[in-house]
Formats: sequence, C-alpha cells, structure tokens
Amino acid sequence: MATGSRAASARMIPAGTLDTASAALDPGPGSTSASRWRRLLGAVGNNADEPASDRILRRLGSTFAIAGMIAAVVELPEIADQSRFAPLGWTVLAFALAFGWSPVLAIVSVGMSRRVIQAVAGTAAISYLVAMALIPFAYRQPATDATSVWLYRVFALGVLAAALAWRRPIAVCYLVFGGAVAAVANMNVVPHGTTWSLLSDFARSVGLCALFLWCAVYARAAAARVDRESAIASSRAAAAAGAAARDRERARFAALIHDAVLSTLLDAARTGTDSPVLRKQAERTLAQLDELRGGGTEPDRLNAQAAVGFLRAAVYEVNQGIVFGARRWSGVDDLRLPVDAAGTIAAALAEAVRNSLRHATVPGRAVQRAVTVTVSAGGIRVVFRDDGAGFDPAKVPVDRLGISVSILGRMRRLSGGAAFVESQPGEGTSVTLVWGSDG
Repeated sequence: MATGSRAASARMIPAGTLDTASAALDPGPGSTSASRWRRLLGAVGNNADEPASDRILRRLGSTFAIAGMIAAVVELPEIADQSRFAPLGWTVLAFALAFGWSPVLAIVSVGMSRRVIQAVAGTAAISYLVAMALIPFAYRQPATDATSVWLYRVFALGVLAAALAWRRPIAVCYLVFGGAVAAVANMNVVPHGTTWSLLSDFARSVGLCALFLWCAVYARAAAARVDRESAIASSRAAAAAGAAARDRERARFAALIHDAVLSTLLDAARTGTDSPVLRKQAERTLAQLDELRGGGTEPDRLNAQAAVGFLRAAVYEVNQGIVFGARRWSGVDDLRLPVDAAGTIAAALAEAVRNSLRHATVPGRAVQRAVTVTVSAGGIRVVFRDDGAGFDPAKVPVDRLGISVSILGRMRRLSGGAAFVESQPGEGTSVTLVWGSDG
C-alpha cells in the first residue's frame, strides 16, 4: 500500500496547477533549462479553473496562429514573384496586414484573457479583408504568369480568425463577403478574368473555407456544451445531496419525537410528574428540541457522521471493493460540511477511484485500494491510496484532464478546499482532498 510519505523524488501536484506545470517547477535530474521553459509555457493558459470553452479557444488560437506563420513562409516565393507587378510598398503592406497578427495571436493565446484573444482574432480577420481590398489598387497590370493572387490562397486564415472572434452568424457573413472580395481581387490580378472565372473563384474559396469554418465553430460549440452539461450535473448533484440531507434531518426529528418526546409523555402518564428521573428526562428532551429548532444542524449541512456516509456512498457507487475507513478525533463532532462542498469532495474522490481502476492495474497481482476519512474540528481530510502502477506527473499529457480538472481544479474552485496528488512509477498513488470551514 502506497503511503503519504514517499521517496524524496516523488512529485506532489497542488490544487489548481497542471501536471506539466508541476514538472516545470520541479524538474527531475538531468532536465535542461530549455525543457523547463517548454513545460512552463505549455502549462500557461491551460488553467484547470478555466471552462472548456476558454481552453478550446486558447488551443484553436495557438493552432491558427502557427498555421498563419507557416503559410507566410510557404508563400514567400510566390509573393516575391508577384511583387514584380506591384509597387514594393503595397506588397509589404499587404503582407503585414495578412500575416502580421499571427505572432500576436500566438502570444495572447498562451496567457491572456478570452476577450483579448477574440479582440486580436477579430483584428486579424479585418486586416486580412483590408489587405485583399488593396490588391486591385496595388497591381498596375495583371500578373501574366499567375493563376491566382497569393492572398486568395490564404483566405482560410481570415475565416479561421473570424471563427475565433465572432459568433457563427457573423463568421458566416464574413465567409461570404470575404469570398466575394477575394474573387474580385483575384480577377484583377489574373489575366483574362471573366465573369465565369469570378463565379468559379468565389465558389471555390467559399466552399473550401466553409469546411474550416464548420470545424472551428463545431469545436467551440462542443466545448460550450461540455460547460453547460457540467454545470447541470453539478447542480443536480447538489440538489440530490441537499434532498438526502433533508431526509436525514427528517428521520432524526422523527426519531427524537419517538424516542424522547413520546417516551417522556408515556412515563408521565404512568408514574405522574413527581419523579426526579422523569424531570431530568423531560429537561433533556426539551433541550434536544430547542437544539433542533434552533438550527444546531442545518438541513443543508452535514455533520461528521452524515459526511462520512455521503463519501462512503460515493466511493461504493464506483466500486464496492474499496476499503473505506473513517477516523474522528476524540470529542470532536462539530463538523458542518455544506452539501455543495460534500458533493465536490465526493466527485473528486470518485474521479480518483476511477482513475486508479483504469490506470493503476499491475499484471500478476491485485492492487490494494483504500480511502481514509479524518474528521477534525471544522474540517475534513480524505485520502485515497493505491499500491498500483503509479505514474510520473511530468509525463502526463496536458490534454489528460482527469487529474488537472476533475480533481485538482474541482477542489481549488471549492472555497476552503485543496487537493494534492503524489505518485511515482511502481510505488502507487496517493490523492489527498482537504476542506476547512475557515477557508
């Protein structure tokens, strides 16, 4: 069984940081300075707190920006060749407008906000249209040996930037309008342009770029659906936990009525009211009723026993073979765990169990898994351990979100919550979830 005190080389991942960020801040032996910087830059902008829609926006922004820079390099020979038919200043200006925003988009996609990324993408899309509109004025004569102007061939860059910057209807309008501008510009550069060639160029550019636009819009829409479903699932889980807490409170009240109130009344009817024992029993019953009426245990909060039962149910829902244990400090029973906090801890714990069941299997032997819940004054600590295969946190891909989002990110978003994941190949894994009412 893996324990909380591992070898000194084991890496610990705090809540709210990605696996790659942990590796960058705590590199293993032999890591170079360049590799540390690559890991750190790979982690920036992939904050586990971000919604899925923001994360996909960052990744699309980086991808499209790199594509723009590659296109600029690939098109340089053709740009230089066609510059013979236009003043050099016009060519440089068109090149800067078409490709100049790609490095800026790459930079802001790493660590800037969603609004900044979309603003830069919108500026890039408009700049591309301006560059295309300059073409008929820049070329003094048609490019006799050209089949299309170089800007026409990279029209997809403007469409992709529009897909990042604006909603789908505006991006579609940009596609149609930009395709028309590109076709007109192309007809002015290619010799012997006709109406048929104009329509053909328009259909070709719009048809091809519509596929790119659909892919970008679909990716953003899918991420938005993930965010909506996650919010709905969290709301349902909190509602279910609240209903369960209220049911337990009603059961407690019914038990108090049966065991204390009715018993006291029955004894009074049998023996009269002069008994000292009866008076003490009545005082205890009234005190219990006052405590219950005064909200000593709120319906939307769980005490120590209810919290342990809630977490046990969450673990056993995933796998009933997990060893579950609970410890409470002597004389401590004042835990008041909010239902939504209990739901968050239970979800993170269940994800840790599922990750272990998926990835910690060791051929030839059974992997031992256990959960230990420790309740103290005003706080709770949950530790899940297995002695399975383990892993190197530095080698976890950034697109594997089970740890960074479903465990660490989830606990970081919880007020008063924290989480740590400790693992090493061959030595199992330990996941610690902590909540304290003082935040």
